[in-house]
Amino acid sequence: MDWDEARAKSPSRQITVGEDLSGLSIEELKRRIETLKDEIVRVEAELERKVRHEAAASALFKSK
Repeated sequence: MDWDEARAKSPSRQITVGEDLSGLSIEELKRRIETLKDEIVRVEAELERKVRHEAAASALFKSK
């Protein structure tokens, strides 16, 4: 087993934007990218939900 494999089994860490990446293995960097992609999808879905909610509220309270 090489060092990257041994480190890959370590528990997940919380991602901090802007943190130093030099100490991460290739597998850790790949997992980080996948985690960030998943988070982007989650944030975009929430944004879309809020935009739709705001549009519905605006239509409801729109003065005639």
